[in-house]
Amino acid sequence: MSILEIKDLEKHDEHMMVFPAFSLEVSEYEVVAIHTSMNARTMLLKQFMGEIPISNGEILVNKKNIKLAKREFFSEVGFFCLDDKLYERLSVKDNLSFFQRLYGSELSIEEVLRIVQLETKRNIRMSKLSSSEIRRALFGRLLIQNPALFIFEEPDQNIDLETKRVFLKMVWELKQKGKAVLVLTSNMESALSFTNQVYRLDDTGFHALDIKTEDDAPNEEMPRSQVSENEAEEITIQPVQFEKIPIKVNDKIVLFDPPEIDYIESSEGQSNIYIKGEMYKSVFTMTKLENRLQPYGFFRCHRSYIVNLQKVREVVTWTRNSFTLVLGDAKKTSIPLSKTKMAELKAMLGLK
Repeated sequence: MSILEIKDLEKHDEHMMVFPAFSLEVSEYEVVAIHTSMNARTMLLKQFMGEIPISNGEILVNKKNIKLAKREFFSEVGFFCLDDKLYERLSVKDNLSFFQRLYGSELSIEEVLRIVQLETKRNIRMSKLSSSEIRRALFGRLLIQNPALFIFEEPDQNIDLETKRVFLKMVWELKQKGKAVLVLTSNMESALSFTNQVYRLDDTGFHALDIKTEDDAPNEEMPRSQVSENEAEEITIQPVQFEKIPIKVNDKIVLFDPPEIDYIESSEGQSNIYIKGEMYKSVFTMTKLENRLQPYGFFRCHRSYIVNLQKVREVVTWTRNSFTLVLGDAKKTSIPLSKTKMAELKAMLGLK
């Protein structure tokens, strides 16, 4: 059953497109992550929280529309935001007890303290806790609320390993209980650590990432003893042109479409792929990447760089022997262009 339904939601900021219309459903027992920029994430959260109006599209939680039934909507959803705070003069236990009374929760304070690993800190004031321990207390507040949908903004940003472990275990337990979890993050590695259901949201649209785990690849080999001579004669190997670029993140493999890639840089023998300002390590050499990406408009502009020519906005000449390619991204990323490659690029573009 769908807990969250986003239907044709979009956001413009004056004359700029923050994100175009997109739709998403998150059902019970599901954890979904949206990888997006800080600006898009902030705008999306503000629409969820009713801080800015929804001009196009709608958001429903358990069929309750935020525009038509705001009180009922907020009874079904709980938020963790990066700027959330608790009462600093109260202890951890007193804070949780306050929210227990506020929400009329039947969940035991002791059980919440156990889940967020703050049993030994129960009587410590919030002002005396570390930033990671405060984060765990905030997670505990959400558990006390016990909504149908949990929404987390950058839940593992600037926290210690123990707190991240607590969060991952908590999310797993929420999933087992039939809750729906939505994580909003600008860190791809974080998104992949929470779930295999990851989407990218930006000004170009809403895209599901093609993700495989290392165990997903089927073992198609058959013992030779099980293959007859006649069958062996009929087996032929068909050439396959693989059109995606695999990038390994932790124990998962993300398959990116070539047009998503901005450029590739070689550093200390490692090929690093840059997509939307984030860097991912590639398992391929620069030469292999050059060969695979050339049909998609990529150009080896320097011995250490391969660039997606579709992303180039300017070619800048500094001196007779010094050139730079400027990308059309927000940072105006500069890529070096060698003298010999400048002549090759001119020929490709039909320039003299």
